[in-house]
Amino acid sequence: MMRKEILVLIDILFYIFSALAILSAGVILFTKNLLYAAFSLVATFLCVAAVYVLAQAEFVAVTQLMIYVGGIVVLLIFGVMLTNKITDKGIITSSYNRFLGAIIAISLFVVLFYGILKINFGAVESQSADMNNVNQIGVELLTEYLLPFEIAAVVLLVALIGASVISGYKTKGTDE
Repeated sequence: MMRKEILVLIDILFYIFSALAILSAGVILFTKNLLYAAFSLVATFLCVAAVYVLAQAEFVAVTQLMIYVGGIVVLLIFGVMLTNKITDKGIITSSYNRFLGAIIAISLFVVLFYGILKINFGAVESQSADMNNVNQIGVELLTEYLLPFEIAAVVLLVALIGASVISGYKTKGTDE
C-alpha cells in the first residue's frame, strides 16, 4: 500500500513540475523584458531537471543542471546585465513574424506529439537492474553507439580548431 502511495505522489509531482515548466516557458515567449525571460529560462531548466529525476534519469538531470543552468543561463544573465549597464537602456525585446512562428511551433508540436504516440513504451525495458544510468550510458556509447560518438567528437574538435583559428585571425595593418 505504501509503494502505491509513493507512485501516486511521484505522478502528482511529475504533473506539477511539467505544468511549471510549460508555464515558465510561456513566460519566456511572452515577456518583453530579456532579464525576466532569462530567469524564466532558469525556472524552465530546473523544472525539466526535476522531471528527469522523477523519470529516474538522474545523470541527464545533473547534466541539465550543470550545463544549462550552471553555464549557459548564468552566462546569458551576466551578458544581459552587463549590456544593460553599458547602454544605460532597458533591454526590451519585440517579436516579429508571430504568425509564422505560431505556425512553425504548432507544426513542430504536431510532429513531436505524433512521434510520442508512435513510441512503443512496452518494448522499452531496462538493460540490467544492477546497472545505473551512468553505467548504461557508458556501455552504450562504447559499444552500440561508438561510431556516432567518435564522429561527434571529431566534429566538435574541428569546430574548436576552426573557432580558435577564426578568433586568432588578424587582418593586415592592424595590431590587434
